[in-house]
Amino acid sequence: MRTLKPILSAAIVALVLSSCGSSKMISTPIENIDNQPLKTTPIAENDLKRWSDLDLVKDTIPGMSVDKAYAELLKGKKSTTVIVGIVDSGVDIRHEDLQGQIWVNPKEIANNGKDDDNNGYIDDINGWNFLGDSNDEQLEKTRIVAKGPGTPDYEKAKAELDADIADVMQTKQQIDMIVGADKAIKNYLKKDNFTLEDVKAMQTEDPTLSQYKAMFTQILARQSKEDFDKRIQSGVDYVYDQLNYNLNVNFDGRKVVGDNIDDLTDTKYGNNNVIGPDPEDAKHGTHVAGIVAQVRGNGKGGDGVAKDVKIMAVRAVPNGDEYDKDIALGIRYAVDNGAKVINGSFGKYFSPHKEWVQDALKYAASKDVLVIFAAGNDSKDLDVVNKYPSDSYDGAPEISNNVIIVGAIGPEYGSNMVAPFSNYGKKNVDVFAPGMKIYATTPNQTYEYLQGTSMASPNVAGVAALIRSYYPKLTAAQVKQIILNSGLALKNDVKVGDDQHKANFAEVSKTGRIVNAYNALIMAEQMSK
Repeated sequence: MRTLKPILSAAIVALVLSSCGSSKMISTPIENIDNQPLKTTPIAENDLKRWSDLDLVKDTIPGMSVDKAYAELLKGKKSTTVIVGIVDSGVDIRHEDLQGQIWVNPKEIANNGKDDDNNGYIDDINGWNFLGDSNDEQLEKTRIVAKGPGTPDYEKAKAELDADIADVMQTKQQIDMIVGADKAIKNYLKKDNFTLEDVKAMQTEDPTLSQYKAMFTQILARQSKEDFDKRIQSGVDYVYDQLNYNLNVNFDGRKVVGDNIDDLTDTKYGNNNVIGPDPEDAKHGTHVAGIVAQVRGNGKGGDGVAKDVKIMAVRAVPNGDEYDKDIALGIRYAVDNGAKVINGSFGKYFSPHKEWVQDALKYAASKDVLVIFAAGNDSKDLDVVNKYPSDSYDGAPEISNNVIIVGAIGPEYGSNMVAPFSNYGKKNVDVFAPGMKIYATTPNQTYEYLQGTSMASPNVAGVAALIRSYYPKLTAAQVKQIILNSGLALKNDVKVGDDQHKANFAEVSKTGRIVNAYNALIMAEQMSK
């Protein structure tokens, strides 16, 4: 599943209801949070839009020091173009801030209905769409339950599905109540876009309407009606997506694609429309692509991490859980067509054909391709729970040396730095990177702040592409080592997990570090020699 929507929807309900180079490395690695001053003033809007580029020492914001790297290390240096595969929900390749940054297959003639390069995909000019015209999908646990008793993991999936449905039904009741209150006030005031002052001025002896008045007095004291409408509509969309598609055992979103999802050799499916049937459904992938590659310094949106990159769009992540087959073939497609870095901002907790994906990761390793995955947004300890895909399950050794798993941090340096939704794990999360309040491209020439480990992962993919662009002789394994070893090491206490318990930052990932582009490039320079 795209590791974004669940966070936003949960936040919506919570918010509404609560309303009711010989250069030196950056000084020395930070050892203790108390030794670094905390930011005491709000982040300016212009800084917030690109906070992941900022520097902890200079700006007291735990960014990746990308600006510092460009200013002090990369001036005058020659770069080579790196292809970055974005395995996601689709990419709006028409976006103004991605122009010049989209991969074009040099061996394919556009729209001639032929597979000119004999790679098995007809007219794959900018990538491939493994979902075809489908978008909405079940969760993997729903598919398992739909197959019936006797299916591997059936009992576990059934228990989780029942619990999820109960939770969503409770959320639906809450949202329905809020929507009903909104409608009642609209009818009373005879206007849709009412204000806090309008609500306060209401004169009524109706006890229900009085209750709604009190509710919206609190709601509108914290946000505009316009913001409330957007949040509640997003909550409504989430609930009904869950009930109609994700958790519905009778829904079949794959029928329109026409393949056999249990046959990896059945590859003649999908199409070359990498945006997808509805550009709005490509929001997640377009945002991820922008984090890596949106044009730097043009005054539009934010700034991508890497300049000399081309985005290869691989549409394989639906509104629901991705199929192992699509991910395995998507990774192989990106590898075979020249990607040197692949980003995967998705994940799930059941994987019937996980071996297909692991084989694809091994194949990527054999072709010197680095793969970056989001850790996930469920506040889980991944040393206890398997999240798919990954390079290690159940404590086994890593299957390859080309995979990085990324957790998310926010712009507030201190004990609240780790995003409250981020998964973590001393053994199974490698490193953390900016993933909260990330401003980037969204479909139809728009830009938005989104958050998730989905946003942290492409920040790291951008750093990986930056390294491979300026030091192309370094291998994927070396680039992984550089990213993991060059981050800023922190040993302060942070809050993690569902209960937001305290843990030392050094213990919530394998490295105890946050990614730092400046340090990484210095280490790359040293290693290249």
